[in-house]
Amino acid sequence: MTTTTQKIWLVTGAARGLGEGIARAALDAGDRVVAAGRNRDALIKAFGPDSDTVLSVALDVTDASAIAAAVEAAMARFGRIDVLVNNAGYGHLGIFEETTAQDARTQFDTNVFGLFDMTRAVLPVMRAQRSGHVFNVSSVGGMVGGASGAIYCASKFAIEGFSESIAQEVSPFGVHVTIVEPGFFRTDFLDATSVVYAANPIADYAETSAALRDFYEARSHNQAGDPAKLGQALVALANAENPPVRWAAGTDAVGMIEGKIAGLTTELEAWRDLSQSTDGDFSFREEPGASAWG
Repeated sequence: MTTTTQKIWLVTGAARGLGEGIARAALDAGDRVVAAGRNRDALIKAFGPDSDTVLSVALDVTDASAIAAAVEAAMARFGRIDVLVNNAGYGHLGIFEETTAQDARTQFDTNVFGLFDMTRAVLPVMRAQRSGHVFNVSSVGGMVGGASGAIYCASKFAIEGFSESIAQEVSPFGVHVTIVEPGFFRTDFLDATSVVYAANPIADYAETSAALRDFYEARSHNQAGDPAKLGQALVALANAENPPVRWAAGTDAVGMIEGKIAGLTTELEAWRDLSQSTDGDFSFREEPGASAWG
């Protein structure tokens, strides 16, 4: 079952790529959008001047005061926030040893802590409304790690655990949380205006690093996923009565996640006896309904 009442969306990273596709789909569906991004001029170029249906706000998700101002502007213009799309982020790719501690901190400041702070600013609004939907844009890399993705995938794995946890915390207030796991989509994600590559080469990894970089560069702007269609799918999910906590976007993402699940199942079974051998011989009593993990 779906509902189709007009919604107010706040979309971060809305000037291009997935964020632009999501914002456009919401507008096309008759909803209203607060389009947020670091460059307000780029947002106005994408969506036109502010109007009854769209408001463009400058927002760097690593800036707490900018987050507060964006939420305040959204409430002043539209009076509510029904859908938050935490889309702002970028990819830092490269062999882990070729990255620095600062590389990791910078990646997490945007992809993780920016998302945390954005969510923390909007949840009180949704709780007060007793309704809302938070979409946290992760990646297939939030379910499946791979060489050259150590820092990026770590940031997306963090989003997944965070999202699963808060989904349980806010559901009593009518607020849904959905993790979005895109595969490869035709955006600027892999071009020089977005992606960051490790800049500290190590000879032992030279061949692997070069092959992986060639792999990504060959796919830049040749990806199979369509941001417009992802946006339309999120509109459908926002109108679903019982939306999923986790949603994979793209045939490639579905296939990779299916492979991960199969591998986990096989590994779990192979080592089941050793895993269960760690249970203590003492009696253990669990209070009914007391499990912290649901």
